[in-house]
Amino acid sequence: QVQLVESGGGLVQAGGSLRLSCAASGRTISTYAMGWFRQAPGKEREFVSTINWSGGSTSYAESVKGRFTISRDNAKNTMYLQMNTLKPEDTAVYYCAVARRYSGTNSDTDYAYWGQGTQVTVSS
Repeated sequence: QVQLVESGGGLVQAGGSLRLSCAASGRTISTYAMGWFRQAPGKEREFVSTINWSGGSTSYAESVKGRFTISRDNAKNTMYLQMNTLKPEDTAVYYCAVARRYSGTNSDTDYAYWGQGTQVTVSS
């Protein structure tokens, strides 16, 4: 079993930055891909970014490409999401997840473990 805890969310003005962290415990996650998803009020959960087991391969949703950067530190069992040039439409609860295999996808059904989420609010 894997427990995931997100942190780093908060309120920021448009154009600002935040760095989310996702700390895993219970077992090592170094051989599994991880990902970030988000859910805005009244909307379905959507893919944000994924990173493979080694950190050597990443993928982003078009809406965040060039602004967000995903990374991981397997020695610390932790994943990060650096979010720059934030926009009001980035407002959502952000969830981290551990995939079922070494490479990730943009489908939430491919992820086995989920955190509780951290709120990101971007004011205009």
